[in-house]
Amino acid sequence: MIQLLKYKKISFTLIFLLGAISSLSLPPYNFFYINFITLSFLFIFLIKNKTLLRRNYFLYGWLFGLGYFLCSLYWISISLTFDSELKILIPISLVLIPSFLALFFAIPVLLLSYFSKLNNLSLILIFSLLLGFFEFIRGVILTGFPWNLFIYSFSNNLSFIQMLSVFGTYGLNLLCISFFLLPSILFLKKTQFEMIVSSVLFLIFLSFFFIGSSRLKNINIVSSLGERGQIKTISSNIEINRFYNYINEEDIINQLIDLSNPEKDLPTLFIWPEGVITSTYLKDISKYKNLFKKFGDQHFIIFGINDLVLEEKNKVYNALVLVDNKLNIKSVYHKNKLVPFGEFLPLENLLSKIGLRIITQNYQSFSKGIQRDIIKIKYDNFKLSILPLICYEIIYSGKLSKINNFNLIINISEDGWFGKSVGPYQHFTHSIFRAIEEGKSVIRSSNNGISAIIGPKGRILKNKESTESGVLTVKNLEKLNKSTIFSLYGSNNIFFYLGAIYISLIFFLKRTGR
Repeated sequence: MIQLLKYKKISFTLIFLLGAISSLSLPPYNFFYINFITLSFLFIFLIKNKTLLRRNYFLYGWLFGLGYFLCSLYWISISLTFDSELKILIPISLVLIPSFLALFFAIPVLLLSYFSKLNNLSLILIFSLLLGFFEFIRGVILTGFPWNLFIYSFSNNLSFIQMLSVFGTYGLNLLCISFFLLPSILFLKKTQFEMIVSSVLFLIFLSFFFIGSSRLKNINIVSSLGERGQIKTISSNIEINRFYNYINEEDIINQLIDLSNPEKDLPTLFIWPEGVITSTYLKDISKYKNLFKKFGDQHFIIFGINDLVLEEKNKVYNALVLVDNKLNIKSVYHKNKLVPFGEFLPLENLLSKIGLRIITQNYQSFSKGIQRDIIKIKYDNFKLSILPLICYEIIYSGKLSKINNFNLIINISEDGWFGKSVGPYQHFTHSIFRAIEEGKSVIRSSNNGISAIIGPKGRILKNKESTESGVLTVKNLEKLNKSTIFSLYGSNNIFFYLGAIYISLIFFLKRTGR
């Protein structure tokens, strides 16, 4: 097999296919074991061909990444199919975005070539560290795109991903890459010491399953929403073309109210999806006051809407708003993390001159919110402290808030842009990861996506698939006995601590001649 790979066309094609096959490890398929084969094969190929030119190392890494992202992120181009003027960009987005993201595979593979004289175990640690670090960079550079890290291949294995509560997404991703590379030791020239250390690492990998299973068995404290309080999250299937055709808003609001089925005497928080009201700004929302007469004085509604702020030179924000039954505004949150080309146009003054604009609206680019304040609701015994996240913001691992005194994460989303693809499943997975990291319940309301109530250990308590509309009701929120290690020691410091441990191990192996 290795002999065949000496032919460039064959080797290039095979490495590309390995990346494409690796994409099947991601949601909704979650064949995580594929990565033990694909990543190990890539590593063995690189180690066995130490005479390769450095530019070829770069090319092999890029081809693997291209196959991986081309097959797992094809749904991005679906968002361009709703506007006839943007369809011309589909081939560009289909190839250009995966080509750019593939660089974050290519550079680690290139850098690996500089360490080719070290032993196999050291090379595994170095390659894991390089790939894990560039995955982190991918998650933060140019607003960040931390989509489809290797750790997401375990999203269906709730026991294993309990370790997110300790290491966080990037930390556990780094460890996973190392685990996926371990089988390569069996096929390379190996020493007894390398076999022993590899066995220990594999046992650590297995221990994560047992530790996670034990954590899941621990009973949570149940926090009541007041004596009779409840939360209702609405899952809707409103056509995405409302952004372009301005479908009658009154019909949409009445549809959401019917789904909500409010009971006037029962304290309730209703959660509607992102952007359900598209033709009206927040400042004009009171014109629909008569439609909300079905709601009672003990009711609050959260929904997504655009907020035009005249005092700020007519800036437009993607907003999450909390109102009462008379549409009095109780709280407003402006989205902090915007989607490039979806909600804002980078280099807008330049690119707008050649006809480019944002996908979601015919408006100007949205403006970025400055901070994320906790939304507090208090009505008699009904008390909630909410961390608001709009759509894309749920994908970011790290410090979601400067303070940790919230008891619920609410994520409103519009997933219709993904069509009937793997996109909504990949997006939903991030909600599970944030719940485990932060140790908080997550309630997600999505239009054309997966709506769910998720416990602080990632259990999906209730959900509606992207093809379903309806309502999910919860009367008690789960609450952990104590905060997670990741949320306490914050952001992604733990990822860098792990990186320091890896570097120490590499120097130790080099110093001892092993």
